[in-house]
Amino acid sequence: MSILLQVNNLKKSYDIEPLFDGLSLTVSTGEHIGVVGRNGAGKSTLFKIIMGLEEAEEGDVKIHQSARIGYLRQQENPFELTETVIGFLTRSSGKEEWECAKMAGQFHLKKTQLTREIGSFAGGYQMRVKIVAMLLEDPNLLLLDEPTNYLDLSTLLLLEQFLRSFSGSFLLISHDREFLKRTCNETLEIAQGKASFFPQPLEAYLLYKEQQEEFARRYNKKVAKEQRHLQTFVDRFRYTASKASQAQSKLKQLHKLQTITIVNPINTATIYVPPLPEKKGTALSVHEMTIGYPDVTVASNISFYIERGEHVAIVGNNGQGKTTLLKTIAGALEPLAGSFKFGVHIRIGYYAQHVPEMLNPKDQVGTHLAYMAGPDVKDQDVFKMAGNFLFHDDDLKKPISVLSGGEKARLCLAGLLLQKNDVLLLDEPTNHLDFETVEALAEALGASNTTILFVSHNRTFVNNIATSIIEVGGGKVRRSLHDYENYIYHLKERLHIAMPELLEEEKTTNEQKERRIEIREELKQEKKHLHDAEVRMMELEKEKQELFVWFEQNPNSFSRIKKEQVDHITYELEGVEKEWLLTQEKIDRMEGELGRLV
Repeated sequence: MSILLQVNNLKKSYDIEPLFDGLSLTVSTGEHIGVVGRNGAGKSTLFKIIMGLEEAEEGDVKIHQSARIGYLRQQENPFELTETVIGFLTRSSGKEEWECAKMAGQFHLKKTQLTREIGSFAGGYQMRVKIVAMLLEDPNLLLLDEPTNYLDLSTLLLLEQFLRSFSGSFLLISHDREFLKRTCNETLEIAQGKASFFPQPLEAYLLYKEQQEEFARRYNKKVAKEQRHLQTFVDRFRYTASKASQAQSKLKQLHKLQTITIVNPINTATIYVPPLPEKKGTALSVHEMTIGYPDVTVASNISFYIERGEHVAIVGNNGQGKTTLLKTIAGALEPLAGSFKFGVHIRIGYYAQHVPEMLNPKDQVGTHLAYMAGPDVKDQDVFKMAGNFLFHDDDLKKPISVLSGGEKARLCLAGLLLQKNDVLLLDEPTNHLDFETVEALAEALGASNTTILFVSHNRTFVNNIATSIIEVGGGKVRRSLHDYENYIYHLKERLHIAMPELLEEEKTTNEQKERRIEIREELKQEKKHLHDAEVRMMELEKEKQELFVWFEQNPNSFSRIKKEQVDHITYELEGVEKEWLLTQEKIDRMEGELGRLV
Protein backbone atom coordinates (compact mmCIF):
# COMPACT_ATOMS: atom_id res chain seq x y z
CA MET A 1 0.00 0.00 0.00
CA SER A 2 1.22 3.48 -0.83
CA ILE A 3 0.43 6.57 1.23
CA LEU A 4 -2.01 9.08 -0.28
CA LEU A 5 -2.48 11.54 2.58
CA GLN A 6 -0.65 12.49 5.78
CA VAL A 7 -1.92 14.86 8.45
CA ASN A 8 0.65 15.78 11.08
CA ASN A 9 0.02 17.36 14.50
CA LEU A 10 -2.78 19.70 13.47
CA LYS A 11 -3.95 22.34 15.91
CA LYS A 12 -7.12 24.32 15.32
CA SER A 13 -9.06 26.58 17.68
CA TYR A 14 -12.20 28.64 17.54
CA ASP A 15 -12.09 31.56 19.97
CA ILE A 16 -10.18 30.27 23.02
CA GLU A 17 -11.48 26.70 22.89
CA PRO A 18 -9.18 24.27 20.99
CA LEU A 19 -11.06 22.11 18.48
CA PHE A 20 -8.16 19.70 18.17
CA ASP A 21 -4.51 19.70 19.15
CA GLY A 22 -1.88 17.27 17.87
CA LEU A 23 -4.28 15.53 15.49
CA SER A 24 -2.52 13.16 13.08
CA LEU A 25 -3.60 10.52 10.58
CA THR A 26 -2.38 8.65 7.51
CA VAL A 27 -4.49 7.33 4.63
CA SER A 28 -3.12 4.70 2.26
CA THR A 29 -4.48 3.12 -0.91
CA GLY A 30 -7.55 0.90 -0.60
CA GLU A 31 -8.65 2.10 2.85
CA HIS A 32 -12.37 2.62 3.50
CA ILE A 33 -12.47 4.65 6.70
CA GLY A 34 -15.57 5.70 8.64
CA VAL A 35 -15.04 9.00 10.47
CA VAL A 36 -17.09 9.34 13.64
CA GLY A 37 -17.31 11.82 16.48
CA ARG A 38 -19.76 14.08 18.23
CA ASN A 39 -21.27 17.18 16.65
CA GLY A 40 -18.71 19.96 16.81
CA ALA A 41 -15.74 17.58 17.27
CA GLY A 42 -14.07 18.95 14.12
CA LYS A 43 -14.76 16.31 11.47
CA SER A 44 -15.89 18.75 8.75
CA THR A 45 -13.19 21.22 9.77
CA LEU A 46 -10.54 18.53 9.27
CA PHE A 47 -11.79 17.95 5.71
CA LYS A 48 -11.71 21.71 5.01
CA ILE A 49 -8.13 21.94 6.27
CA ILE A 50 -7.11 18.99 4.07
CA MET A 51 -8.68 20.75 1.06
CA GLY A 52 -7.03 24.09 1.91
CA LEU A 53 -10.34 25.83 2.62
CA GLU A 54 -9.31 26.57 6.21
CA GLU A 55 -5.93 26.99 7.86
CA ALA A 56 -4.62 25.22 10.92
CA GLU A 57 -2.63 27.10 13.54
CA GLU A 58 0.01 24.37 13.70
CA GLY A 59 0.87 21.17 11.83
CA ASP A 60 0.77 20.35 8.15
CA VAL A 61 -1.06 18.32 5.51
CA LYS A 62 0.83 16.34 2.88
CA ILE A 63 -1.13 15.23 -0.17
CA HIS A 64 1.04 12.82 -2.10
CA GLN A 65 1.59 13.19 -5.81
CA SER A 66 -0.44 10.11 -6.72
CA ALA A 67 -3.52 11.29 -4.80
CA ARG A 68 -6.53 12.61 -6.73
CA ILE A 69 -9.02 13.89 -4.17
CA GLY A 70 -12.79 14.04 -4.68
CA TYR A 71 -14.52 16.20 -2.07
CA LEU A 72 -18.25 16.06 -1.32
CA ARG A 73 -19.36 18.85 1.01
CA GLN A 74 -22.32 18.92 3.38
CA GLN A 75 -24.28 21.88 2.06
CA GLU A 76 -22.46 23.87 -0.63
CA ASN A 77 -23.63 23.29 -4.19
CA PRO A 78 -21.14 23.39 -7.10
CA PHE A 79 -23.93 24.00 -9.63
CA GLU A 80 -26.44 26.68 -10.55
CA LEU A 81 -30.02 25.56 -9.99
CA THR A 82 -30.93 26.73 -13.51
CA GLU A 83 -28.30 24.47 -15.14
CA THR A 84 -29.37 21.20 -16.70
CA VAL A 85 -27.89 18.06 -15.20
CA ILE A 86 -25.93 17.17 -18.33
CA GLY A 87 -24.84 20.78 -18.81
CA PHE A 88 -23.37 20.93 -15.32
CA LEU A 89 -21.71 17.51 -15.59
CA THR A 90 -19.98 18.31 -18.88
CA ARG A 91 -18.96 21.78 -17.66
CA SER A 92 -17.53 20.61 -14.34
CA SER A 93 -15.77 17.50 -15.66
CA GLY A 94 -14.77 18.58 -19.17
CA LYS A 95 -15.88 15.16 -20.43
CA GLU A 96 -18.13 14.11 -23.27
CA GLU A 97 -21.88 13.81 -22.75
CA TRP A 98 -21.83 10.02 -23.21
CA GLU A 99 -19.23 9.63 -20.45
CA CYS A 100 -21.28 11.80 -18.10
CA ALA A 101 -24.48 9.93 -18.97
CA LYS A 102 -22.80 6.58 -18.34
CA MET A 103 -21.67 7.61 -14.85
CA ALA A 104 -25.09 9.17 -14.12
CA GLY A 105 -26.70 5.86 -15.06
CA GLN A 106 -24.93 4.17 -12.13
CA PHE A 107 -27.06 6.37 -9.85
CA HIS A 108 -30.27 5.82 -11.88
CA LEU A 109 -30.30 9.29 -13.44
CA LYS A 110 -32.17 8.56 -16.65
CA LYS A 111 -31.77 10.25 -20.03
CA THR A 112 -34.96 12.26 -19.62
CA GLN A 113 -33.71 13.59 -16.27
CA LEU A 114 -30.34 14.72 -17.66
CA THR A 115 -31.94 17.55 -19.64
CA ARG A 116 -33.93 18.91 -16.69
CA GLU A 117 -32.82 21.88 -14.58
CA ILE A 118 -31.12 20.79 -11.36
CA GLY A 119 -33.36 23.08 -9.32
CA SER A 120 -36.40 21.05 -10.37
CA PHE A 121 -35.10 18.01 -8.42
CA ALA A 122 -35.50 17.24 -4.73
CA GLY A 123 -32.46 17.25 -2.44
CA GLY A 124 -31.73 13.54 -2.85
CA TYR A 125 -31.49 13.78 -6.62
CA GLN A 126 -29.35 16.92 -6.35
CA MET A 127 -26.99 14.91 -4.15
CA ARG A 128 -26.87 12.22 -6.86
CA VAL A 129 -25.75 14.91 -9.32
CA LYS A 130 -23.03 16.10 -6.91
CA ILE A 131 -21.80 12.53 -6.41
CA VAL A 132 -21.69 11.86 -10.17
CA ALA A 133 -19.79 15.14 -10.78
CA MET A 134 -17.22 14.19 -8.14
CA LEU A 135 -16.73 10.69 -9.57
CA LEU A 136 -16.26 12.02 -13.12
CA GLU A 137 -13.01 13.59 -11.86
CA ASP A 138 -11.70 10.02 -11.46
CA PRO A 139 -10.59 10.43 -7.83
CA ASN A 140 -8.73 7.74 -5.91
CA LEU A 141 -9.32 9.36 -2.51
CA LEU A 142 -12.82 10.54 -1.56
CA LEU A 143 -13.63 12.91 1.29
CA LEU A 144 -17.35 12.43 1.89
CA ASP A 145 -18.91 14.83 4.40
CA GLU A 146 -22.36 13.57 5.42
CA PRO A 147 -23.33 12.32 1.94
CA THR A 148 -26.40 10.56 3.37
CA ASN A 149 -28.11 13.74 4.56
CA TYR A 150 -31.37 14.27 2.66
CA LEU A 151 -30.78 11.15 0.54
CA ASP A 152 -33.77 8.99 -0.19
CA LEU A 153 -33.37 5.30 0.56
CA SER A 154 -32.88 4.32 -3.11
CA THR A 155 -30.00 6.79 -3.55
CA LEU A 156 -28.50 5.71 -0.24
CA LEU A 157 -28.56 2.05 -1.31
CA LEU A 158 -26.99 2.93 -4.69
CA LEU A 159 -24.23 4.94 -2.99
CA GLU A 160 -23.70 2.11 -0.51
CA GLN A 161 -23.31 -0.37 -3.38
CA PHE A 162 -20.83 1.93 -5.15
CA LEU A 163 -18.68 2.50 -2.06
CA ARG A 164 -18.54 -1.20 -1.21
CA SER A 165 -16.94 -1.89 -4.59
CA PHE A 166 -14.85 1.32 -4.83
CA SER A 167 -11.22 0.38 -5.48
CA GLY A 168 -9.86 3.69 -4.18
CA SER A 169 -9.76 5.04 -0.63
CA PHE A 170 -12.26 7.18 1.18
CA LEU A 171 -12.88 9.00 4.43
CA LEU A 172 -16.61 9.00 5.16
CA ILE A 173 -18.25 11.22 7.76
CA SER A 174 -21.68 9.87 8.58
CA HIS A 175 -24.03 9.55 11.53
CA ASP A 176 -25.88 6.68 9.89
CA ARG A 177 -24.58 3.67 11.81
CA GLU A 178 -26.00 1.12 9.36
CA PHE A 179 -24.42 2.92 6.39
CA LEU A 180 -21.01 3.04 8.10
CA LYS A 181 -21.29 -0.63 9.05
CA ARG A 182 -21.96 -1.65 5.45
CA THR A 183 -19.37 0.52 3.68
CA CYS A 184 -16.32 0.98 5.95
CA ASN A 185 -13.79 -1.54 7.16
CA GLU A 186 -11.77 0.85 9.33
CA THR A 187 -12.70 3.54 11.86
CA LEU A 188 -11.33 6.96 12.73
CA GLU A 189 -12.80 8.68 15.78
CA ILE A 190 -12.22 12.38 16.36
CA ALA A 191 -12.83 13.15 20.00
CA GLN A 192 -11.42 15.52 22.60
CA GLY A 193 -8.94 17.02 20.16
CA LYS A 194 -7.35 13.75 18.98
CA ALA A 195 -7.81 11.21 16.20
CA SER A 196 -7.97 7.54 17.17
CA PHE A 197 -7.52 5.07 14.32
CA PHE A 198 -8.76 1.48 14.57
CA PRO A 199 -8.16 -1.01 11.72
CA GLN A 200 -11.61 -2.60 11.97
CA PRO A 201 -15.24 -1.58 11.31
CA LEU A 202 -17.29 0.63 13.63
CA GLU A 203 -19.02 -2.15 15.58
CA ALA A 204 -15.69 -3.81 16.41
CA TYR A 205 -14.23 -0.44 17.41
CA LEU A 206 -17.10 0.34 19.79
CA LEU A 207 -16.77 -3.12 21.35
CA TYR A 208 -13.00 -2.63 21.68
CA LYS A 209 -13.50 0.72 23.43
CA GLU A 210 -15.98 -0.83 25.84
CA GLN A 211 -13.62 -3.71 26.60
CA GLN A 212 -10.65 -1.38 27.13
CA GLU A 213 -12.61 0.76 29.55
CA GLU A 214 -13.77 -2.33 31.44
CA PHE A 215 -10.20 -3.68 31.57
CA ALA A 216 -8.95 -0.31 32.83
CA ARG A 217 -11.60 -0.23 35.57
CA ARG A 218 -10.72 -3.75 36.74
CA TYR A 219 -7.00 -3.05 36.62
CA ASN A 220 -7.42 0.21 38.55
CA LYS A 221 -9.49 -1.61 41.17
CA LYS A 222 -6.65 -4.11 41.71
CA VAL A 223 -4.05 -1.34 41.81
CA ALA A 224 -6.12 0.58 44.37
CA LYS A 225 -6.29 -2.55 46.54
CA GLU A 226 -2.51 -3.01 46.33
CA GLN A 227 -2.00 0.68 47.10
CA ARG A 228 -4.12 0.39 50.23
CA HIS A 229 -2.16 -2.70 51.27
CA LEU A 230 1.21 -0.98 50.79
CA GLN A 231 0.00 2.22 52.46
CA THR A 232 -1.14 0.21 55.48
CA PHE A 233 2.33 -1.37 55.76
CA VAL A 234 4.05 2.01 55.38
CA ASP A 235 1.82 3.69 57.94
CA ARG A 236 2.40 0.81 60.35
CA PHE A 237 6.20 0.57 60.11
CA ARG A 238 7.45 3.94 58.82
CA TYR A 239 8.65 5.03 62.24
CA THR A 240 9.73 1.62 63.49
CA ALA A 241 13.53 1.53 63.39
CA SER A 242 13.81 -2.12 62.38
CA LYS A 243 11.22 -1.72 59.60
CA ALA A 244 12.03 1.75 58.35
CA SER A 245 14.01 0.52 55.34
CA GLN A 246 11.23 -1.92 54.41
CA ALA A 247 8.66 0.86 54.81
CA GLN A 248 10.72 3.08 52.48
CA SER A 249 10.91 0.22 49.97
CA LYS A 250 7.13 -0.21 50.12
CA LEU A 251 6.72 3.55 49.70
CA LYS A 252 8.76 3.40 46.49
CA GLN A 253 6.60 0.51 45.27
CA LEU A 254 3.53 2.59 46.11
CA HIS A 255 4.77 5.50 44.02
CA LYS A 256 5.47 3.19 41.09
CA LEU A 257 1.95 1.79 41.03
CA GLN A 258 0.06 3.71 38.36
CA THR A 259 -3.58 3.44 37.39
CA ILE A 260 -4.74 3.55 33.77
CA THR A 261 -6.26 6.92 32.94
CA ILE A 262 -9.84 6.54 31.75
CA VAL A 263 -10.73 9.53 29.61
CA ASN A 264 -13.95 11.08 30.83
CA PRO A 265 -16.64 9.91 28.43
CA ILE A 266 -18.31 12.60 26.36
CA ASN A 267 -21.85 13.29 27.50
CA THR A 268 -24.56 11.50 25.56
CA ALA A 269 -28.06 12.83 25.09
CA THR A 270 -30.58 11.27 27.47
CA ILE A 271 -33.83 11.90 25.67
CA TYR A 272 -37.15 11.50 27.41
CA VAL A 273 -40.56 11.79 25.77
CA PRO A 274 -43.20 12.52 28.45
CA PRO A 275 -45.92 9.84 28.36
CA LEU A 276 -49.43 10.86 27.34
CA PRO A 277 -52.68 9.73 28.98
CA GLU A 278 -53.67 6.42 27.39
CA LYS A 279 -56.48 7.01 24.88
CA LYS A 280 -57.96 4.80 22.20
CA GLY A 281 -59.38 5.80 18.87
CA THR A 282 -58.29 7.39 15.62
CA ALA A 283 -55.54 10.01 15.72
CA LEU A 284 -55.75 10.93 12.02
CA SER A 285 -58.07 10.06 9.17
CA VAL A 286 -57.44 11.01 5.52
CA HIS A 287 -60.25 10.79 2.97
CA GLU A 288 -59.77 10.87 -0.83
CA MET A 289 -57.20 13.64 -0.51
CA THR A 290 -55.10 15.11 -3.32
CA ILE A 291 -51.81 16.80 -2.45
CA GLY A 292 -49.50 19.10 -4.36
CA TYR A 293 -49.27 22.72 -5.49
CA PRO A 294 -51.59 24.91 -7.59
CA ASP A 295 -49.88 23.89 -10.82
CA VAL A 296 -48.64 20.41 -9.87
CA THR A 297 -50.51 17.39 -8.48
CA VAL A 298 -48.13 15.16 -6.51
CA ALA A 299 -50.48 12.37 -5.40
CA SER A 300 -54.22 11.80 -5.43
CA ASN A 301 -57.00 9.62 -4.02
CA ILE A 302 -55.22 9.26 -0.67
CA SER A 303 -57.20 7.51 2.06
CA PHE A 304 -55.92 5.99 5.29
CA TYR A 305 -56.33 6.31 9.03
CA ILE A 306 -53.87 6.10 11.92
CA GLU A 307 -54.70 4.90 15.41
CA ARG A 308 -53.48 6.70 18.51
CA GLY A 309 -50.02 5.51 19.53
CA GLU A 310 -49.00 4.24 16.07
CA HIS A 311 -45.50 4.99 14.82
CA VAL A 312 -45.68 5.29 11.04
CA ALA A 313 -42.67 5.71 8.75
CA ILE A 314 -43.39 7.47 5.44
CA VAL A 315 -41.08 5.94 2.83
CA GLY A 316 -40.32 6.47 -0.85
CA ASN A 317 -37.90 8.20 -3.20
CA ASN A 318 -37.22 11.92 -2.97
CA GLY A 319 -39.48 14.04 -5.11
CA GLN A 320 -42.38 11.59 -4.82
CA GLY A 321 -44.30 13.51 -2.16
CA LYS A 322 -43.25 12.42 1.35
CA THR A 323 -42.54 15.95 2.53
CA THR A 324 -45.57 17.30 0.63
CA LEU A 325 -47.78 14.77 2.45
CA LEU A 326 -46.32 15.70 5.83
CA LYS A 327 -46.63 19.45 5.10
CA THR A 328 -50.26 19.01 4.13
CA ILE A 329 -51.12 17.06 7.26
CA ALA A 330 -49.23 19.67 9.32
CA GLY A 331 -51.34 22.45 7.78
CA ALA A 332 -48.43 24.12 5.97
CA LEU A 333 -50.09 23.27 2.62
CA GLU A 334 -53.76 23.13 1.67
CA PRO A 335 -54.99 19.86 0.14
CA LEU A 336 -55.97 20.24 -3.51
CA ALA A 337 -59.00 18.01 -2.92
CA GLY A 338 -60.42 15.75 -0.24
CA SER A 339 -59.79 16.19 3.44
CA PHE A 340 -57.99 15.03 6.58
CA LYS A 341 -59.04 15.23 10.20
CA PHE A 342 -57.28 14.78 13.54
CA GLY A 343 -58.99 13.35 16.61
CA VAL A 344 -60.55 15.55 19.28
CA HIS A 345 -58.23 17.61 21.52
CA ILE A 346 -55.06 16.50 19.72
CA ARG A 347 -52.02 18.79 19.82
CA ILE A 348 -49.67 18.55 16.85
CA GLY A 349 -45.92 19.18 16.73
CA TYR A 350 -44.16 19.55 13.37
CA TYR A 351 -40.42 19.27 12.68
CA ALA A 352 -39.61 20.32 9.11
CA GLN A 353 -36.37 19.43 7.30
CA HIS A 354 -35.02 22.96 7.27
CA VAL A 355 -36.35 24.20 10.62
CA PRO A 356 -32.85 24.32 12.20
CA GLU A 357 -31.70 26.71 9.46
CA MET A 358 -34.67 29.02 10.14
CA LEU A 359 -33.85 29.67 13.81
CA ASN A 360 -33.24 33.28 14.81
CA PRO A 361 -29.43 33.48 15.06
CA LYS A 362 -29.66 36.30 17.64
CA ASP A 363 -31.77 34.26 20.08
CA GLN A 364 -30.09 32.48 22.97
CA VAL A 365 -30.53 28.74 23.54
CA GLY A 366 -32.39 29.18 26.84
CA THR A 367 -34.62 31.96 25.48
CA HIS A 368 -35.63 29.82 22.50
CA LEU A 369 -36.50 26.82 24.67
CA ALA A 370 -38.54 28.95 27.09
CA TYR A 371 -40.47 30.43 24.15
CA MET A 372 -41.13 27.00 22.60
CA ALA A 373 -42.25 25.52 25.93
CA GLY A 374 -44.99 28.06 26.51
CA PRO A 375 -46.26 29.61 29.76
CA ASP A 376 -47.61 26.40 31.37
CA VAL A 377 -44.22 24.61 31.43
CA LYS A 378 -42.09 25.08 34.54
CA ASP A 379 -38.57 26.49 34.33
CA GLN A 380 -37.13 23.33 35.89
CA ASP A 381 -38.71 21.25 33.08
CA VAL A 382 -37.09 23.55 30.51
CA PHE A 383 -33.69 23.19 32.20
CA LYS A 384 -34.09 19.42 32.44
CA MET A 385 -34.99 19.09 28.75
CA ALA A 386 -32.06 21.35 27.83
CA GLY A 387 -29.72 19.11 29.83
CA ASN A 388 -31.16 15.99 28.18
CA PHE A 389 -30.12 17.45 24.83
CA LEU A 390 -26.65 18.42 26.18
CA PHE A 391 -27.25 22.13 26.76
CA HIS A 392 -25.88 22.86 30.24
CA ASP A 393 -25.28 26.03 32.27
CA ASP A 394 -23.42 28.52 30.04
CA ASP A 395 -24.74 26.77 26.91
CA LEU A 396 -28.14 28.30 27.65
CA LYS A 397 -26.67 31.76 27.10
CA LYS A 398 -25.08 30.90 23.76
CA PRO A 399 -26.48 32.71 20.72
CA ILE A 400 -27.92 30.29 18.18
CA SER A 401 -25.53 31.72 15.55
CA VAL A 402 -22.54 29.88 17.11
CA LEU A 403 -24.20 26.45 17.21
CA SER A 404 -23.21 23.65 14.81
CA GLY A 405 -25.81 22.04 12.53
CA GLY A 406 -26.21 19.13 14.95
CA GLU A 407 -26.62 21.45 17.94
CA LYS A 408 -29.34 23.42 16.12
CA ALA A 409 -31.16 20.17 15.31
CA ARG A 410 -30.96 19.12 18.98
CA LEU A 411 -32.29 22.51 20.04
CA CYS A 412 -35.32 22.25 17.70
CA LEU A 413 -36.12 18.73 18.90
CA ALA A 414 -35.83 19.77 22.56
CA GLY A 415 -38.25 22.64 21.96
CA LEU A 416 -40.68 20.34 20.18
CA LEU A 417 -40.70 17.74 22.98
CA LEU A 418 -41.27 20.45 25.60
CA GLN A 419 -44.67 21.07 24.02
CA LYS A 420 -45.93 17.58 25.02
CA ASN A 421 -47.76 17.07 21.74
CA ASP A 422 -50.16 14.18 21.08
CA VAL A 423 -48.94 13.78 17.49
CA LEU A 424 -45.42 14.38 16.17
CA LEU A 425 -44.83 14.98 12.45
CA LEU A 426 -41.09 14.63 11.85
CA ASP A 427 -39.40 15.27 8.50
CA GLU A 428 -35.80 13.96 8.54
CA PRO A 429 -35.19 14.65 12.26
CA THR A 430 -31.85 12.76 12.27
CA ASN A 431 -30.02 14.96 9.76
CA HIS A 432 -26.85 16.44 11.33
CA LEU A 433 -27.22 14.42 14.55
CA ASP A 434 -24.37 12.17 15.71
CA PHE A 435 -25.36 8.53 15.92
CA GLU A 436 -25.35 8.48 19.75
CA THR A 437 -28.05 11.18 19.70
CA VAL A 438 -29.88 9.44 16.84
CA GLU A 439 -30.01 6.21 18.84
CA ALA A 440 -31.08 8.01 22.02
CA LEU A 441 -33.87 9.75 20.08
CA ALA A 442 -34.94 6.47 18.44
CA GLU A 443 -35.07 4.69 21.79
CA ALA A 444 -37.13 7.48 23.36
CA LEU A 445 -39.59 7.76 20.46
CA GLY A 446 -39.86 4.00 20.08
CA ALA A 447 -40.84 3.62 23.74
CA SER A 448 -43.32 6.53 23.74
CA ASN A 449 -47.09 6.32 23.31
CA THR A 450 -47.11 9.50 21.21
CA THR A 451 -48.54 9.10 17.71
CA ILE A 452 -45.68 9.62 15.25
CA LEU A 453 -45.57 10.09 11.48
CA PHE A 454 -42.04 10.53 10.27
CA VAL A 455 -39.79 10.63 7.23
CA SER A 456 -36.27 9.27 7.62
CA HIS A 457 -33.79 7.30 5.53
CA ASN A 458 -31.69 6.30 8.53
CA ARG A 459 -32.35 2.56 8.63
CA THR A 460 -31.40 2.04 12.27
CA PHE A 461 -33.68 4.91 13.30
CA VAL A 462 -36.66 3.66 11.28
CA ASN A 463 -36.24 0.06 12.44
CA ASN A 464 -36.26 1.14 16.09
CA ILE A 465 -39.42 3.25 15.82
CA ALA A 466 -41.75 2.18 13.01
CA THR A 467 -44.67 -0.09 13.76
CA SER A 468 -45.95 0.30 10.18
CA ILE A 469 -45.09 2.13 6.96
CA ILE A 470 -46.80 4.28 4.33
CA GLU A 471 -45.33 4.15 0.81
CA VAL A 472 -45.32 7.25 -1.38
CA GLY A 473 -44.57 6.98 -5.09
CA GLY A 474 -45.98 7.10 -8.60
CA GLY A 475 -48.67 9.58 -7.60
CA LYS A 476 -50.04 7.20 -4.94
CA VAL A 477 -49.93 7.03 -1.15
CA ARG A 478 -50.82 3.71 0.49
CA ARG A 479 -50.36 1.71 3.66
CA SER A 480 -47.81 -1.04 3.03
CA LEU A 481 -48.31 -4.70 3.82
CA HIS A 482 -44.55 -5.08 4.42
CA ASP A 483 -42.59 -4.26 7.53
CA TYR A 484 -39.56 -2.01 7.03
CA GLU A 485 -36.96 -4.75 6.57
CA ASN A 486 -39.06 -6.46 3.89
CA TYR A 487 -39.58 -3.10 2.21
CA ILE A 488 -35.78 -2.65 1.94
CA TYR A 489 -35.38 -6.18 0.62
CA HIS A 490 -37.91 -5.58 -2.19
CA LEU A 491 -36.43 -2.15 -2.93
CA LYS A 492 -32.99 -3.70 -3.44
CA GLU A 493 -34.53 -6.21 -5.82
CA ARG A 494 -36.13 -3.38 -7.83
CA LEU A 495 -32.79 -1.54 -7.98
CA HIS A 496 -30.96 -4.76 -8.96
CA ILE A 497 -28.64 -4.35 -6.00
CA ALA A 498 -26.82 -7.52 -5.02
CA MET A 499 -27.28 -8.58 -1.43
CA PRO A 500 -23.93 -10.16 -0.57
CA GLU A 501 -24.83 -10.29 3.10
CA LEU A 502 -27.46 -12.95 2.28
CA LEU A 503 -25.01 -15.00 0.23
CA GLU A 504 -22.40 -14.60 2.93
CA GLU A 505 -24.90 -15.70 5.55
CA GLU A 506 -25.65 -18.91 3.66
CA LYS A 507 -21.96 -19.56 3.09
CA THR A 508 -20.84 -18.97 6.65
CA THR A 509 -23.69 -20.47 8.70
CA ASN A 510 -21.92 -23.81 9.20
CA GLU A 511 -18.60 -22.11 9.82
CA GLN A 512 -20.23 -19.92 12.48
CA LYS A 513 -21.78 -22.94 14.20
CA GLU A 514 -18.40 -24.69 14.30
CA ARG A 515 -16.70 -21.53 15.58
CA ARG A 516 -19.33 -21.09 18.32
CA ILE A 517 -18.71 -24.65 19.53
CA GLU A 518 -14.96 -24.05 19.42
CA ILE A 519 -15.21 -20.78 21.37
CA ARG A 520 -17.45 -22.29 24.04
CA GLU A 521 -14.92 -25.11 24.62
CA GLU A 522 -12.07 -22.58 24.82
CA LEU A 523 -14.11 -20.41 27.19
CA LYS A 524 -14.57 -23.33 29.57
CA GLN A 525 -10.81 -23.82 29.69
CA GLU A 526 -10.03 -20.12 30.10
CA LYS A 527 -12.61 -19.68 32.86
CA LYS A 528 -11.06 -22.65 34.66
CA HIS A 529 -7.64 -20.97 34.35
CA LEU A 530 -9.17 -17.73 35.67
CA HIS A 531 -10.66 -19.57 38.66
CA ASP A 532 -7.35 -21.34 39.35
CA ALA A 533 -5.54 -18.00 39.23
CA GLU A 534 -8.04 -16.44 41.67
CA VAL A 535 -7.64 -19.37 44.07
CA ARG A 536 -3.84 -19.13 43.83
CA MET A 537 -3.95 -15.36 44.47
CA MET A 538 -6.06 -15.91 47.58
CA GLU A 539 -3.60 -18.57 48.82
CA LEU A 540 -0.59 -16.30 48.23
CA GLU A 541 -2.30 -13.32 49.87
CA LYS A 542 -3.07 -15.51 52.89
CA GLU A 543 0.56 -16.71 53.14
CA LYS A 544 1.77 -13.12 52.77
CA GLN A 545 -0.56 -11.88 55.51
CA GLU A 546 0.58 -14.66 57.84
CA LEU A 547 4.21 -13.62 57.30
CA PHE A 548 3.30 -9.94 57.90
CA VAL A 549 1.60 -10.96 61.16
CA TRP A 550 4.83 -12.74 62.22
CA PHE A 551 6.83 -9.58 61.47
CA GLU A 552 4.36 -7.49 63.46
CA GLN A 553 4.53 -9.86 66.41
CA ASN A 554 8.35 -10.10 66.29
CA PRO A 555 9.46 -6.55 65.49
CA ASN A 556 12.93 -7.09 67.01
CA SER A 557 13.67 -10.39 65.28
CA PHE A 558 14.99 -10.81 61.78
CA SER A 559 14.42 -13.98 59.76
CA ARG A 560 16.24 -14.17 56.45
CA ILE A 561 14.13 -17.21 55.49
CA LYS A 562 10.84 -15.40 56.12
CA LYS A 563 12.10 -12.32 54.27
CA GLU A 564 12.96 -14.49 51.26
CA GLN A 565 9.55 -16.12 51.53
CA VAL A 566 7.85 -12.68 51.37
CA ASP A 567 9.96 -11.71 48.35
CA HIS A 568 9.20 -14.99 46.62
CA ILE A 569 5.44 -14.72 47.36
CA THR A 570 5.35 -11.09 46.17
CA TYR A 571 7.10 -12.03 42.93
CA GLU A 572 4.79 -15.01 42.34
CA LEU A 573 1.71 -12.94 43.22
CA GLU A 574 2.63 -10.31 40.62
CA GLY A 575 2.97 -13.06 38.01
CA VAL A 576 -0.38 -14.62 38.89
CA GLU A 577 -2.08 -11.20 38.81
CA LYS A 578 -0.72 -10.53 35.32
CA GLU A 579 -1.87 -13.98 34.25
CA TRP A 580 -5.36 -13.24 35.67
CA LEU A 581 -5.59 -9.92 33.79
CA LEU A 582 -4.49 -11.47 30.49
CA THR A 583 -6.90 -14.38 30.91
CA GLN A 584 -9.80 -12.04 31.73
CA GLU A 585 -9.00 -9.90 28.68
CA LYS A 586 -8.95 -13.05 26.52
CA ILE A 587 -12.32 -14.18 27.94
CA ASP A 588 -13.81 -10.74 27.18
CA ARG A 589 -12.62 -10.93 23.57
CA MET A 590 -13.98 -14.45 23.14
CA GLU A 591 -17.36 -13.57 24.68
CA GLY A 592 -17.53 -10.54 22.38
CA GLU A 593 -16.86 -12.74 19.35
CA LEU A 594 -19.41 -15.28 20.56
CA GLY A 595 -22.00 -12.51 20.90
CA ARG A 596 -21.41 -11.41 17.31
CA LEU A 597 -21.78 -14.99 16.05
CA VAL A 598 -25.09 -15.66 17.80
